[in-house]
Amino acid sequence: MLRKHMFLALGLLVIASMVLGACAAPVAPPEKIIETVVVTKEVEVVPEVPLPDTLVICQGQQPETLYPYGGSMLAMSHVLEAVYDGPINTNTFSYQAVILEKLPSLADGDAVINTVTVKEGDKAVDDLGEVITLDPAADPPQKIRPAGCASADCAVEYTGGEVEMEQMVVTFKLMAGLQWSDGTPLTSADSVYAFNLQADPDTPTGKYVIERTTSYEAVDEVTTVWTGLPGYKDATYFVNFYGPAPEHVWGQYPAAELVEAVDANSLYVGWGPYIIDEWVKGDHISLHKNPNYWRASEGLPKFENLIYRFTGENSNANIAAILSGECDIVDQTSHLDDQSELLLELQAAGQVNATFVTGTVWEHADFNITPLPGSGFAGLDQDGDGLGPFGDVRLRRAVAMCMDRQAVVDTVMFGQSVVLDTYLPPEHPLFNASVTHYDFDVEAASALLDEIGWVDDDGDPATPRVAQGVTGVPDGTLLEFSYGTTSATQRMQATQVMAESMAQCGIKVNLEYYPASEWFADGPDGQLFGRRFDLGQFAWLTGVEPPCGLYQTENIPGPEDQNNPYTSKLYTYGWGGQNESGYSNTEYDAVCNAAVQALPGQPAYQENHLKSQEIFATDLPVVPLYLRLKLAATRPDMCNFIMDPTANSEMWNIENFAFGPLCGE
Repeated sequence: MLRKHMFLALGLLVIASMVLGACAAPVAPPEKIIETVVVTKEVEVVPEVPLPDTLVICQGQQPETLYPYGGSMLAMSHVLEAVYDGPINTNTFSYQAVILEKLPSLADGDAVINTVTVKEGDKAVDDLGEVITLDPAADPPQKIRPAGCASADCAVEYTGGEVEMEQMVVTFKLMAGLQWSDGTPLTSADSVYAFNLQADPDTPTGKYVIERTTSYEAVDEVTTVWTGLPGYKDATYFVNFYGPAPEHVWGQYPAAELVEAVDANSLYVGWGPYIIDEWVKGDHISLHKNPNYWRASEGLPKFENLIYRFTGENSNANIAAILSGECDIVDQTSHLDDQSELLLELQAAGQVNATFVTGTVWEHADFNITPLPGSGFAGLDQDGDGLGPFGDVRLRRAVAMCMDRQAVVDTVMFGQSVVLDTYLPPEHPLFNASVTHYDFDVEAASALLDEIGWVDDDGDPATPRVAQGVTGVPDGTLLEFSYGTTSATQRMQATQVMAESMAQCGIKVNLEYYPASEWFADGPDGQLFGRRFDLGQFAWLTGVEPPCGLYQTENIPGPEDQNNPYTSKLYTYGWGGQNESGYSNTEYDAVCNAAVQALPGQPAYQENHLKSQEIFATDLPVVPLYLRLKLAATRPDMCNFIMDPTANSEMWNIENFAFGPLCGE
């Protein structure tokens, strides 16, 4: 508020008239005396507080590279969100167009399924989703889906000649007027260049969709068309747009050299809100506002300058940096998890904003249902059916009811996560809320254990139950098994809580912690994927597309030269299979396949994804535990910082970040 002071100045003006001496002359009356008051205001001007012009983001890790196709570190993604905007965002378990006019869809007609004719020698995708060259003499025979066939039930063997199959064609349109940060027009040709670059064998990126692509072409300045191989039905066809790459800058280098050349020569040209100025290795990356940003007319980005500072993973030091003002944001690569309680206290005191978001990484405890020889408790198989004690779904359900998962969420996760029922989080649009839920219930679990033959023979729940008439298990065997995981602090805390709760049911678990390299090693030597464990905890990543395929029979790991006993065929992925539980259910396999092979918007897509979760929760090959948290901290007056469950980086909307007076701009 301006302070005002009043000063008064008094001026007196006297005007007299001179009278000439003449005694007979009359004396003139005096003139009026006029007082004039002059008022002067003295205003104290308080200078305006300048708007902040620099945003400092502190990262626990430094990128290995800023070449988009050269790495996958989250630290790299954070920086590249400032250089590239989109082209497609993945938020709240769905997709959003950023520099495209819209996402194509079958309903709108910019995605279509055509009927085409294929013949011997043509490339196509077979009934299992693999790329093949049509050959009537192939051994084993090739099975394909002719036009109109949407499931394995109607697949036919290719015996030669011409066959009609279905082929997807998808059209994408860029927004008009886009520019690279150097002012060069950004066109559909840049997207085609990116496709060709990623298709190059010397570019270290996945080729799954590329291998199933017939063509990717630019038809005008803003339009590209993706055409899939005949037989390839891609549920996420609407994201088969390739983010543009600056051919006018990178085109002078072959793909093999770009991995090094982009960083070595600072070839950082993008279309996003900021432009990279310098990268001081081990210290920081500095950027400035991009004047050619397509949203510049909206006053974005908010800051003139942006700095990514690499501060390491010392959580105490990073929190201190927020409190001192050295950092405006401390990102999730700083691993603040071990200071969650402190952050919540500081937030309550108004000193920081702590953002906890359940992400897409879900922890689970897996039963070894079909163990390989040499397993411990899980390998007990006196009746020779190939199933150990965990082959009985009643035991799996009882164990689940004896694991106090809510206690883990309340204590280890500080109440910020949720207990899971399936491989999908409750926020997922395809989550089945009607599946069986297993509460912590010692009484119900004990009744199931008694029913199986695991009895409390001494009346002391603190001692393990023993087998009496349990199928395939010698009488007198203790209900005691190993519970293995990595030595990560959070996992150790979680398993200790659940070991104590299982003891209340008469289940004794021996906690075993392994280095990650040993725990996750491929079979036959790896504990987990060598299928030589009893109960094992680890995490998978879920996402927009439900991962039902994790638990299909064909995904069981095993020796490459041996048959999967459930299929009487060689293990499909050898030791690379992911269904280390050994779970197999033909109905589940069929329902999951039907879900994967349907397209979003088709009734079979939702119906089968819901059904697969129902079967999963009933059979319970693994106990879904909780969602891991994504955690970041910001200064208390930060606005527009939104961590999203499915956004890879919390910097996905960095152009909108602001703090203090900028929040009102």
